Amino acid sequence: MSLFLDSFWRAVAYCLHPRVIGLSLLPIALLIVLAGGLGYFLWDPAVGMVFGWLEASDTFATISNWLQGLGFGNVKTVLAPLLVILAVTPLLIVVVLFFVALLMTPAVVRLVGRRRFPALEQRHGAGWIGSAFWSLGSVLLAAVAMVVSVPLWAIPPLVLVLPPLIWGWLTYRVLAFDVLAEHATGDERRRIFKDHRLWLLLMGVATGYLGAAPSALWATGWFFAPAFPLLVPVMIWLYTLIFAFSSLWFAHFCLAALAKLRGANPDGAEAPPRELLREPVVVEKLPAPENSAGSTGPTGSAGSAGSAGSM
Repeated sequence: MSLFLDSFWRAVAYCLHPRVIGLSLLPIALLIVLAGGLGYFLWDPAVGMVFGWLEASDTFATISNWLQGLGFGNVKTVLAPLLVILAVTPLLIVVVLFFVALLMTPAVVRLVGRRRFPALEQRHGAGWIGSAFWSLGSVLLAAVAMVVSVPLWAIPPLVLVLPPLIWGWLTYRVLAFDVLAEHATGDERRRIFKDHRLWLLLMGVATGYLGAAPSALWATGWFFAPAFPLLVPVMIWLYTLIFAFSSLWFAHFCLAALAKLRGANPDGAEAPPRELLREPVVVEKLPAPENSAGSTGPTGSAGSAGSAGSM
């Protein structure tokens, strides 16, 4: 419990670090660049294509004429750009968040490792390919679990429990693996997963619920269409900040658990093995100093006696 709370508050504090704030703002700049490039090259053809599709739709023509009769003007000229924005925005968000997930977790792990665990050895238990296969396998297992559990969602309590549990399991599997990929060996990683499984699952569920907050903002944007272009960057920033917090939480928890597993000191420096601590300490005895000729000690007396006998 202490490790759980300690890593939580450390993650909250690290969210105020200038490097983390910069990482959370980077996706917004990336979104602006992508949106600007697509808008410059594809905006007019896309709006024209949607406008032509609306013109050819008999159903929409009936609705448009009815709205014009109510005094709403030419709905097509307003609706065509809006449909293009609503269709392209989710794709842009997925691309941006993919790059965030690809770049942020390694940067966060390096930040925590450098500042809190500078002496913790990196044993490189998994590379980029291993991490990719692990994430892909975890996603497939979570998708199968989601599909299998769908009939149980008809039961009111289970629909509030099963999806968060599956999402939390997926979150902790992916983030904990990525956090430990550079520092832990395969055996150490499996040991941490086994010893702290419930806490890691609880962290995954908690961060999963936090990740639902931007989705609520996304739903709000549909009702406030004029503010939609402003809500999208805010939503992406919230997604990124929550992802940064999740990575920081798992980084502090897993690296501290790894340091404890290796018997490291709180500052990350590894303690000597217990076998060395149990070895007996051998104290080497120094030879007795030789007495001078004028000494009156026992050696000197014996030497004097021997000299007298020879005389």
